[in-house]
Amino acid sequence: MPEVLIQKEEDKRLIQRAYRQLLRSIKSPMDPDDRRNIRMAYELAVEAHSKQRRKSGEPYILHPIEVARICAEEIGLGPTAVVCALLHDVVEDTEVSLVDIRQKFGERIAKIVDGLTKLDSSFNSESPQAENFKKVLSTLVEDVRVVLIKMADRLHNMRTLGSMPRHKQLKIAAETTYIYSPLAHRLGLYAIKTEYQDLCMKITDPDAYFEIARKLQETKRDRTRYINEFIKPLTRQLDEINVPYRIFGRPKSIYSIWNKIKTKKVPFEEIYDLFAVRIVVDIEPYREKPICWQVYSIVTDVHKPIPERLKDWITTPKSNGYESLHTTVVGPKGRYVEVQIRSERMDEIAERGFAAHWKYKGSSNQPDVYEVWLDSVRDILENPNSDALEFLSDFKTNLFNEEVYVYTPRGDMKILPKGATALDFAFSIHTDIGYHCTAVKVNNKLVPMGYKIKNGDQISVTTSKNQKPNESWLKMAVTGKARSKIRSAMKEERRQQGELGKEALERKFRNLKIDFESGVETLVRYFDFSSRIDLFYALAKEHLHLHEELKHFRVEGGKLIEIEPEKRPVEEPAPADKVVPKRTRKKFTGRPRLLVGGEPADQYNYSFASCCNPVQGDDIFAYLTATAGLKIHRASCPNATHLMANFGYRIMKAEWLETTDTTFVADLKVTGIDNGPGIIERLTHEISTNLGVNIRSFNIWGDEGYFEGKISLLVANTDQLNLAIRQLQNLEIVSTVTRIE
Repeated sequence: MPEVLIQKEEDKRLIQRAYRQLLRSIKSPMDPDDRRNIRMAYELAVEAHSKQRRKSGEPYILHPIEVARICAEEIGLGPTAVVCALLHDVVEDTEVSLVDIRQKFGERIAKIVDGLTKLDSSFNSESPQAENFKKVLSTLVEDVRVVLIKMADRLHNMRTLGSMPRHKQLKIAAETTYIYSPLAHRLGLYAIKTEYQDLCMKITDPDAYFEIARKLQETKRDRTRYINEFIKPLTRQLDEINVPYRIFGRPKSIYSIWNKIKTKKVPFEEIYDLFAVRIVVDIEPYREKPICWQVYSIVTDVHKPIPERLKDWITTPKSNGYESLHTTVVGPKGRYVEVQIRSERMDEIAERGFAAHWKYKGSSNQPDVYEVWLDSVRDILENPNSDALEFLSDFKTNLFNEEVYVYTPRGDMKILPKGATALDFAFSIHTDIGYHCTAVKVNNKLVPMGYKIKNGDQISVTTSKNQKPNESWLKMAVTGKARSKIRSAMKEERRQQGELGKEALERKFRNLKIDFESGVETLVRYFDFSSRIDLFYALAKEHLHLHEELKHFRVEGGKLIEIEPEKRPVEEPAPADKVVPKRTRKKFTGRPRLLVGGEPADQYNYSFASCCNPVQGDDIFAYLTATAGLKIHRASCPNATHLMANFGYRIMKAEWLETTDTTFVADLKVTGIDNGPGIIERLTHEISTNLGVNIRSFNIWGDEGYFEGKISLLVANTDQLNLAIRQLQNLEIVSTVTRIE
């Protein structure tokens, strides 16, 4: 008993300390109502969560308090958001109802809390995760605070993932990579996006994460010395312009360094721009542009610039509000250094994005970039027919990292994602122009509708009232708005054409005295149509012949009863936690032994995914497919993020049980110096003779002193594969060796 009391006292002190820290973090002005609401929300949440603990063992209430602190301190939200963050889990996890919240705190707070509450888990959907994403994202256009609080919630969950089981960590990291990280970028929350990426990498590729972190720590002193050497000659000239400024070096994030190592195929030691030097001037908005260019002039006087690396996001801000001048210069010892030049206002918007944007609204001459983007989200939400997965796919295309700037014939600028087509441009002008688009001219030359637009293109669209979207248009459009509108138009077209089929079915059912609603549902299920519209359309187009198909049914009590049940199509598999094991499956020797969901995998119908070719020792998970049983994927598989984020309920924990004599296929890409005959012999000798590894296939080509090869090996496990990679890298002719994902 005394032990329980001690624990309660410790918990009490812990909770009160966290609450005091939260109050200190609120920088926004507060009136007495705000203070009362925060105290009331805190007391309600403490009471509601009093019996709950997190996986780590700490009191659950510490989570909402910390989410509220992140909202206030790291995102810069006000007291209303703090109240909602404290209450964000009470409706979902406790006895408190939305009605209670509305009575105590009013309609506005109740609406935000409702947006933060997940849908009932019994909700019938192919992807409950996608449905919940859709619910949260649908609130974007009403109150962006819902999404910002959700992002703070996700950030705290990611920071405290250590106590969760491995397969849950992978699923949460996949969701974060799939939607939260791009959304943070789109809302300009740079600091949060960077932390998401680093925390996800820590889970999906811990070895690479800790290796880069260690090397960053080891090189910290050298970097600091170099930054000081770079900055010293700049400060003398910057002092002369009599403007308050800050100049400092910032290390790149671990994720961005890892990305550079992967894309540029260079080792850590050869990446010079491990940091960026930032110059932030404290100046009135109307003087920002000339002063930033003056600073740029000083930087390029002192250090030699690389002209093609100049990026001017002050004249044309990014679509997420980001404003800054970026240039790369050659610093001491011939190293490339990226320099970012911006004002204090720009710096706050760059770090806090949407949340800081309200503070400075109207201070710039630019159009409101967020309003333009939110309009495009509204367009996607207006499509009532889209299911959650379609919505999520369309929404994701609106979270683009890079954009292109194009112009209408009148000279108005439009910002579209990189890779957008002429057809996307037509829809961006107006939905009707998109629907009736017949031809597109770019810079006065006729181009196909699928033409990928480029920076600076001037585009004009020709329309005809007789034109309407068709199936092929979906292949030509990439933006969420265009795809959503095309699908909506096609569904409407099918609905209109299906009216004839519906009338024929109504007449037939009347004659047979069959209840229309019940009969239609039976036929939709029997033929596995996704909706009634598809059934009516098939009847109208005579893809189905009622007279023939109704022979499979008898009429009983005004309902259609199927005569031959064995003809029913194979149903979708049950969710992963209800898989019926195939006990009759025969075991055979040489098959790699696995545990799936904690049980021997031999009782399931499983195979290895060809998209990532897992090797014994790889981090793996199992995915329950619709028709092909279980597929075993690597945790780092290119498709893992999509599967885990959209179909988390089909993901099962998988692990290697024991080593066997089985071999696995692993593909390597090798590049290096082509210094004459004998390259193939040296590579194969190293693999086959020195390591004793079998080569399954070997492709190589060379040109102008460079070669690139793809080698497919049969290996026993990841240890053998890593040894092969190291041995090949040690050859003097080899530059890089990478495993093909």
